[in-house]
Amino acid sequence: MNTGENNLQLDKYKIADSVEHDIRPAQLVTLPSYMDCHDHDYTQVVIGLNGQAEFEVQGSGNKIGPGQGCVVSHGLDHAFGSLSQYSDILVVNLAKPSENEPENLKKFNDISSSDVYFSLDLRVSRLICSLVEELRISPDDLYLSRACCDTVIALLLRHSKTKPIPARESRFDMDAIDSYIERHLSQKITVTQLAGSVYLGESQFFYLFKEKFGVTPHQYVLSKRMEKAKYLIENSGLSLGQISELTGFSGQSTFSHSFAKLIGLSPSQYRKTRNK
Repeated sequence: MNTGENNLQLDKYKIADSVEHDIRPAQLVTLPSYMDCHDHDYTQVVIGLNGQAEFEVQGSGNKIGPGQGCVVSHGLDHAFGSLSQYSDILVVNLAKPSENEPENLKKFNDISSSDVYFSLDLRVSRLICSLVEELRISPDDLYLSRACCDTVIALLLRHSKTKPIPARESRFDMDAIDSYIERHLSQKITVTQLAGSVYLGESQFFYLFKEKFGVTPHQYVLSKRMEKAKYLIENSGLSLGQISELTGFSGQSTFSHSFAKLIGLSPSQYRKTRNK
């Protein structure tokens, strides 16, 4: 990519609905190489330009390549990230839902989850590519951005041949979650990071996790830290300070307090019982 294209990359995939905050009705975005997630109170239309991206909207996920896209309805959790070295997308930001909104915007703002993903026909893809080239040349032209937004919406509404892409089931993969925890056990692990490991939004992940296991993600991670700590106490000659560091605690006193609360013995007492 050239310098002009790199300048289109937005920090942390920042999207909002105000031109004052450097947000345009239509803009080009380079996705991060990691899975990120958020939600917002307005609807977006996302269209793949190059590379491969992964999107998951309210638990429904799919890959998005050139000529493919998705509609992220307002208020829905969604995760996103690049699956290739570069993944550029066109993002069309619609106005917030209102009682007086035009009928074409209302159709997108009320879209159902079954219609999240779509594939463009060749003619529409070519027209959008032409618009994208104009945006690359003049990324700060607000009138062009507005025209691009209106044109994309008109094209998607008029062409009935735009076909939905069946969404795959959400990948709530406990093996992937456990693997992520194991690799990062010595570090702070957030719910956002765990959700990203299985391509889910944070609130959706939290709800599914609590419903499936009856504990919060934080409680689950803590239990994994305890399992590792017990193993190291029993099978290594490491000091308790070293074990607390390897299992992700901020200090030995915090480790000892948590261990005693969950196991019923202090780490030193536990070690003595295992060395008999």
